[in-house]
Amino acid sequence: MLVERIWTGNAYRNFNYLVACGETGEALAIDPLDHEKCLNRAKVRGWQITQVLNTHEHLDHTGGNAAVIAATGAKLLAHHKAGSKIAGVDRGLAAGDVVKVGKSVELECLDTPGHTLCHVCLRAHGDQPAIFSGDTLFNAGAGNCHNGGDPRLLFATFVEQLAKLPENTRVYPGHDYVENNLGFTLDREPDNADARALLPQVQGHDPEASAVWTLAEEKRFNTFFRLQSPGVIARLRERFPDLPEQPDPQTVFVKLRELRNSW
Repeated sequence: MLVERIWTGNAYRNFNYLVACGETGEALAIDPLDHEKCLNRAKVRGWQITQVLNTHEHLDHTGGNAAVIAATGAKLLAHHKAGSKIAGVDRGLAAGDVVKVGKSVELECLDTPGHTLCHVCLRAHGDQPAIFSGDTLFNAGAGNCHNGGDPRLLFATFVEQLAKLPENTRVYPGHDYVENNLGFTLDREPDNADARALLPQVQGHDPEASAVWTLAEEKRFNTFFRLQSPGVIARLRERFPDLPEQPDPQTVFVKLRELRNSW
């Protein structure tokens, strides 16, 4: 599996992705908002985009669909319930479906509601597992639930699906928000040494050249995986004194997401 992460440089700080088969040169474009960069990168690599996949329906992920499809004739894939929200879906995806790219790439579809109710992530198995996580999981953060989402569903997605992936899974998110997210981690868990060491490395960084982290690394500095951390809970109870001494993980997650909304 060949992966090209494309930094759009736009105000929304989007990442777009091309996932290609090394044998055939066929490629899948994931959320190709910046259609010009995606098409140019495929041309430089000698790849042919045959499929476009939207992780969810928001315009900053679907806005490049028409131009890429017009240029390549690619088929459009999205959540099986997103047809009324995304124009021209050729294949609706459900949990467990497999997206094949050329001869050598197979990606498993995960149904991952929370940021929206019709969100999918793509999981690559094998020696180098990966997750293309859209707006569900960010580096050091979690997606918001402002526009048609539900933080309780996002919690379930994190705990029941993402947290159970192999520790060496590489995380490919839909945006670069890592600097702000690490700041939030330190606001919520000031003694998190991993976040404190990492923050100076990403301040003012070039997202085009930024590191790709694993799930094991995320669990060390992503607050939304650290729901039973005594430090996280203690700080949360300072803000919400009515919480019990040992709040359940869902309550911790939802309260953290509430704080992040205005942080």
